[in-house]
Amino acid sequence: MERLTDVIAPSFYDLYYDVTENAHTHYWLKGGRGSTKSSFVSVMIILGIMGDAAANAVVIRKVKDNLRDTVYSQLLWAIDKLGAAHLWQEKLSPMELVYLPTGQRILFRGADKPQKLKSTKVKKGYIKYIWYEELAEFGGMAEIRSINQSLMRGGNGFVVFYSYNPPQSKRNWVNKEALTERKDRIVHHSTYIDVPAEWLGKDFIREAEHLKKTKPELYEHEYLGYATGTGGEVFTNITQRRITDTEIAAFDRIKRGVDFGYASDPFAYIVAHYDKKRRRLYIFDEIYKTGLSNRRAAEMINAKRAYSQPIICDSAEPKSIAELRGYGLRVRGAKKGPDSVEYGIKFLQSLEEIIIDNERCPNAAAEFYNYALEPDGNDGFRAEYPDKDNHTIDAARYALEDEITMRKAKIYSRKEFGI
Repeated sequence: MERLTDVIAPSFYDLYYDVTENAHTHYWLKGGRGSTKSSFVSVMIILGIMGDAAANAVVIRKVKDNLRDTVYSQLLWAIDKLGAAHLWQEKLSPMELVYLPTGQRILFRGADKPQKLKSTKVKKGYIKYIWYEELAEFGGMAEIRSINQSLMRGGNGFVVFYSYNPPQSKRNWVNKEALTERKDRIVHHSTYIDVPAEWLGKDFIREAEHLKKTKPELYEHEYLGYATGTGGEVFTNITQRRITDTEIAAFDRIKRGVDFGYASDPFAYIVAHYDKKRRRLYIFDEIYKTGLSNRRAAEMINAKRAYSQPIICDSAEPKSIAELRGYGLRVRGAKKGPDSVEYGIKFLQSLEEIIIDNERCPNAAAEFYNYALEPDGNDGFRAEYPDKDNHTIDAARYALEDEITMRKAKIYSRKEFGI
C-alpha cells in the first residue's frame, strides 16, 4: 500500500481531514485538467467504505455509457494504489465493486435513466457516499436535488462529492450554484500546479505551458479551471439584488411593457424605473405566464400596485391591445422600425446598470442573465440577436420605447451635423 501522501495531492490535505471528520455533507470539487480531484474522490470513497461497515456508494454520470472508462476505472486505480485489490470484486453486469469482507457495494448509475436511480437499493447498510462526476453535464440543481432525495435515506453522515471542470460561461448553472453559500457545503478549487510534477509527466506540463503562451484565456479555462466567459453574453451590466420597498416608493419614472404570448410563449409584463441621470434601469415587478387570457392578464395587472403610466405593448397584436384597453388598462402599441430590436438591445447594453430584483422578477433575471449570442460553428458568434427566451427583454424594450427613440434621434442628429 502506498502512503496517502503518494495518492492525495497537497491541495487536498485539509479537505481529507474535513471529510474524515464529517464536517460537511456536500463537497464541490472544481478545477482544471490534471488537478487530481477525481483521484481524491475515489480514494476517499474506498477508504470510507473499508472504514465503515454500513457505508455503500453510488457513482453517477449523466450518461451511463461513460461510466466504465471513467469513474469505474478511477476507483479500480484507487483500490490498487491502496493495496486492497485482493479485498474487492470487480463486476460489470451489473457494474459494481464489492468489498468482499462485508459485501458492501459501490454501484454505478447513469442519470439518463432516472427510474433506475429512484429504485437504487443496497442489501446492507445505506448509501453514505454519492459521487457526481462531470457535474456540468447534468441539467441543473433540480435534477441533482431529485436524485439526492432518492438516495440520501436510511442513515446519517452522508457525503456527496461533485467533481467538475467549470464551464467556460460564468452564467452556466454550475458556476452560479457554486457561488451560493450553504453551511453544509465546501467548494474547493484545485489545479495541476498544486500537483507534484512527476505525477503528471513532462508531456502534460509541456502542453499546458504551450497553451499558456499561445492562448492564455483557453489556458485559464482548461488548465486553471476558471470560468472565463464565452464572449457571447449580450448583457454584461446586470446586477441581481433585492430592490427594497423604500426604493420602490421613491421611483418616479415608471416604465411598463408587455410582450404577448399564450401557448408555448408566455405573456410577459414588466414594471421598471428608469434613472435617466445615472442611466440605471430597475426592474422590480413582473407577470410571466403561459396560457394566460387577456382578461386574466388584465385582472392580474389591476390587482397589483396601481400606476398611471401607459403600458407599451407588442404592436403585432392589435386585437389583444384592444382587449386590454377594454378591460380598463391604459395601453398602446410600440412603434416598431426595421432596426428596433437591434437598437433597443444596444440601448439596454449601453446602460450603466440593469438592476433586477431576482426575488420579485425571477424570469426577467434569468432571461437577461442568460441571453447570449449563438455560436457560428467557427469559434465565433452569429451577428443577429436570437429570438428565444427573450420575452421580458422585449417587454423592457417596449417599456423604454420613448427613451430609446429620443436617444436614437440625438445620435442621428449628431451624425447629420458631423458631430
